[in-house]
Amino acid sequence: MITLIALRNFLLRPWRSLFLLLGYSLGVAVMIVLLSIGEALLSQASQERLVGGGQVTVLPEGIDVEVLKTGGLGGMFFSIDHARFIYRQLLAAPRLSPWIAVAAPQIGSKLLYLRAPNGREIAVEATGEIPSLTHTVGGAPDLAAGRWEDDDLDRRWRDPTPAELRDDIDHFHLPPASARGDTTWGEWHYFNVVSSDHKRWAYVSLIVGGLVPYGPWGGQVLITLHEQGRPSRRFVAAVPASAVTFSTTRADLSMGESSVHVLGDGRYAVHARAREEAGGATAEVKLTVTPTPGAYFPGAALSSGEVVSGYVVPALRADADGSICVSSAGSSLGCEQLHAVQAYHDHNWGVWRGVSWEWGAARAGPFAILYGRVEPPDSVASQPLFVYVVDSLGFLRVFRPRAISYVDGPVRNGVHVPKAAELFDARGDDTLRLSLSVEDATVTDTRRPLIERGDYMNARRIARPFFIQMKGKARLEGRVAGTLVRAEGYGFFETYR
Repeated sequence: MITLIALRNFLLRPWRSLFLLLGYSLGVAVMIVLLSIGEALLSQASQERLVGGGQVTVLPEGIDVEVLKTGGLGGMFFSIDHARFIYRQLLAAPRLSPWIAVAAPQIGSKLLYLRAPNGREIAVEATGEIPSLTHTVGGAPDLAAGRWEDDDLDRRWRDPTPAELRDDIDHFHLPPASARGDTTWGEWHYFNVVSSDHKRWAYVSLIVGGLVPYGPWGGQVLITLHEQGRPSRRFVAAVPASAVTFSTTRADLSMGESSVHVLGDGRYAVHARAREEAGGATAEVKLTVTPTPGAYFPGAALSSGEVVSGYVVPALRADADGSICVSSAGSSLGCEQLHAVQAYHDHNWGVWRGVSWEWGAARAGPFAILYGRVEPPDSVASQPLFVYVVDSLGFLRVFRPRAISYVDGPVRNGVHVPKAAELFDARGDDTLRLSLSVEDATVTDTRRPLIERGDYMNARRIARPFFIQMKGKARLEGRVAGTLVRAEGYGFFETYR
């Protein structure tokens, strides 16, 4: 029947039928050519003797090789985020040295526009690469004249010093256009440190906030001292904008008497001084924080409507030396000396009205773990969490649990405080189970500042107003790359209720 209809249609409108047949034939021919070119490109990519060739082709998650072969829209203009991190922590990392001899990053045939002083724009095709690495893989061009070698920016990209790496990922930011008039903009250095017996710990934050730098803004130093089983003590110092100095290219921050400074070897010199809110005592923290090489999280940024949020962890695993002292009326109430104790440092920026999160960081034997999820106020569904794992060789694995399961404990300030939690995920043959046991917790009602300002309407809009900070044990179990993992240690965790 179909054949009869086709024949009658051809006899009735022969020219239209021939035109459609020709168009269909051309489409099939173009698809065959594209598939052939795609196969040739993939075949060339596997030839390590060719320029740009190798045994591994790195693609962004979600890019389909078949789409690249056919030239579909999904294969156009893709880029690989955090390319330097991938190069340093994956392709050129000691972990893969038995399999990867050399990695040479390249950007090829990108369209750029040069703008002349008279305003004229010229389209050019540009290629970028690291000369020394390209030379190592045998892909260096024949030079007609001059020299082709790494400059200081090439060297800093492939092999930054510890101090340069801190400045590159830990520098401050100016609010983007979408947040320029938002008074909730804030950015801060955060450090936590725990005593050798894990019974006392401190949170230290140096915060820049407000209409930075075009309106009223300033700084705040916040020190919170904790001792297990006892109420926490909160110390605060407000600093005017005239006494705050920060940089969009360096991690250094000066805030009145307090400061964060990156030393030449990549260590952090932290000095914070503040006065107790509920008394006349003064706390002074002096720390030298030494990050473990390779144990860092390169950063992530979220932009969803009015919410802008950035986060980087320059020291996921670190040791600290120094002192925490409390004094009153010029007389010392006690100092605790710290030597090679567990420490952590991260850096946050963005607007935070109504934003909540799940977060935790812990050290477990040779591993360091970071997990988290940011939830904007307009979120209708919870996003998967991530669990980021490093060991002595740097980055190890990322897992994506769907949820974190809490076991409720006692009621404090009218809200249940978790006493335990668990995250689980399986990725192929790899599995991870992260179990948390809470030893101490502090509950903060985030509506209090709004109520004190008389902003009752916004206070009522906060769906989960109680911010819970916890300290406890973390147990890591699972299998990664065929190796059984089992370790335990201490960490800090946060959630909202």
